[in-house]
Amino acid sequence: MTTCVFVQVRCIPGQTYKVADAIYDREVVSELYSTSGEFDLIAKVYIPDDADVGHYLSERLFDIPGISRTLTTMTFKAF
Repeated sequence: MTTCVFVQVRCIPGQTYKVADAIYDREVVSELYSTSGEFDLIAKVYIPDDADVGHYLSERLFDIPGISRTLTTMTFKAF
């Protein structure tokens, strides 16, 4: 079983495509989209049940160069 989270990513101007490529290279996300608004990308990530969400994302995603801010939304139930 896994936990689904959505991670919105704000990138340093001009770095969005490099950040997106780096995210895909790490094979962490199941889906990745460019978005309008305050954030540049949104990623759907499945966290293994035995993993701590914060540590999992920090170790696999948040250290990518070009990321200036993230916002993680936890999910609880699919309808």
